[in-house]
Amino acid sequence: MSALTDKQIKNAKKAEKDYKLADGGGLNLFVLTTGTKSWRLRYRFDGKEKTLVIGNYPDVSLADARAAREAAKETLKAGRDPSVVRKIEKAIGKQKAADTFEVLAREWHEIQKPHWVEKHAADVLDSLEKDVFPIIGKMPIRDIDAPTVLGVLRLVEQRDAKETARRIRQRLSAVFVYGIASGRASEDPAAVVRGAMAPMKKGRQPAITNLDKAREMLLAAWQTPSHPITKLGLRLLTLTAVRPGTLITTPWKEFDDLDEADPVWTIPAARMKLLLQHKDDEARDHLVPLSRQAMDTIAVLRSITGRGPFVLPNGRHAHKAMSENALGYLLNRSGYHHKHVPHGFRSTFSTIMNERYPADRQIIDLMLAHTPKDKVEGAYNRAEHLPRRKELAQLWADLILKDMPYAEELLHGPRKNLKEIEAVTLEPRARRRG
Repeated sequence: MSALTDKQIKNAKKAEKDYKLADGGGLNLFVLTTGTKSWRLRYRFDGKEKTLVIGNYPDVSLADARAAREAAKETLKAGRDPSVVRKIEKAIGKQKAADTFEVLAREWHEIQKPHWVEKHAADVLDSLEKDVFPIIGKMPIRDIDAPTVLGVLRLVEQRDAKETARRIRQRLSAVFVYGIASGRASEDPAAVVRGAMAPMKKGRQPAITNLDKAREMLLAAWQTPSHPITKLGLRLLTLTAVRPGTLITTPWKEFDDLDEADPVWTIPAARMKLLLQHKDDEARDHLVPLSRQAMDTIAVLRSITGRGPFVLPNGRHAHKAMSENALGYLLNRSGYHHKHVPHGFRSTFSTIMNERYPADRQIIDLMLAHTPKDKVEGAYNRAEHLPRRKELAQLWADLILKDMPYAEELLHGPRKNLKEIEAVTLEPRARRRG
């Protein structure tokens, strides 16, 4: 099929029936019986064929129609319906910019930010910028109705992110309430759609809690093609049982002064999941005893990322931390989608260790940074039971990594014997001590 030319378009005459001239990529010029020439784009969205009316010729030239076709393709790639976006854009031009959803949402966020933990504040704004502003950000807040809000949330749900969709709904509702209070909105359509959202299966995040199956999962992840840093990050997450968000944002400075004879990683309270008023309390720093296997993993990571700020940097931007999704995607590609998530390693550790050492339940909770319910809030002791926590950390490492490849093998291939492995892992440490 050859593309249209300006001459063909100009020479197209009306006929007894409407007909179309194809330009390619779904773009057609419809010639009506009245003589009107209309640009229309055929496309598929959500499994259905739809038509976007671009405009009439010659008001919209051939070049303009093709540009609109390419813009519509980009909109589709972003997961949005070009027809819906077009309607919103037309509505925007009739209203004042000061009353758009994005303007009010950013005002609301600035007011709330001082009362939130920095990471939460960043997550809230990121979710709005990613999933809301591109669709209804420029739309006058008074023109946003319940079906429009539900459409925004449906796009998130279709990514199999129902929990994220529910959090976004809460944030949308808060913005509308702020708009009502400030006299710029009259209702909260996000509250109306709550009961229309896709049902979500309640329960804990999926986690494998059987030791043999957990080993199989780790071996599968180890054998799945992926960046070595991601695999090493997954191993360190397994060994430490810290929260994924805490691990991926770990700066190298927290590992620089480890006592190699008795290594304990101190995670500042500011990086822990705590109430804002506890973030500056050094007594709430979390101590993580590091096993031999964890130290070996850190040593290999240092050889790769040691010159940057983060132990686990972003694959595209070395000055930024790795995305938590990177660990999840590795598990998904390994065959564990909906079976195990990065946060699930905490459940894996807790279940397996409590089964083997039931008398240490309180200590295992401390290792997970769970403050016992019967403990006075102000009497938290970060170093409580530390000797036994060190023993349990090593017992866990020996259990979960039994018969697993050494961390160094990811970069250098299998070692011939234990002596050779020790030479590789201990040599850098000796140089650092020197």
